[in-house]
Amino acid sequence: MSLKDFNGITLILASQSRRRKKLLSSLGIKFKSISPRINEQPKNSESPLEFARRTAEEKSMWASQMFSNRIILSADTIVVLDDKILGKPKNKKEAVQMLKRLSNKTHTVITAICVLNQKRNKKLIDHEITEVTFRKLTQNEIRDYVSKGTCLDKAGSYGIQEDFGAVFVKSINGCYYNVVGLPLSKTYQMLMKVL
Repeated sequence: MSLKDFNGITLILASQSRRRKKLLSSLGIKFKSISPRINEQPKNSESPLEFARRTAEEKSMWASQMFSNRIILSADTIVVLDDKILGKPKNKKEAVQMLKRLSNKTHTVITAICVLNQKRNKKLIDHEITEVTFRKLTQNEIRDYVSKGTCLDKAGSYGIQEDFGAVFVKSINGCYYNVVGLPLSKTYQMLMKVL
């Protein structure tokens, strides 16, 4: 199997994330992007990893109600510090608080991926985990970054790509693309397995 096997098959990306769309486009796969409408609130009993995997699966299941004979790809990326999920900040004040918490610490980025081939009734769910260490951030750096507003649509209040947030990162242990929002190698392998 190779990318040419996608010829004639419409891939549905259950995400409107600009970052995911750009990464998926880099593989040369044509796709249609939709915005899944699901409740993305963690349940009391689930771990961050369980939450990410459930959310990714629910996005695919939601999209599968709208299509048939397609391949559906969905993902959910979360930032975890001390076993607590840091989602997208509600406002600039919360973004400042998150970045202060991440400063000079190592956090985990988890992306769960769900791939569903409706025609073959085959579904795969997997995940990628990357450790990201921030250097010590100054109050001015945090304030300047948050004032630009680009952090407000990102889990953990920062972006590592095309963004000033990249200079906060001291080191990465694991897949860089996972931190961007879609681990390309794992996603590609999963797509090949459901063809």
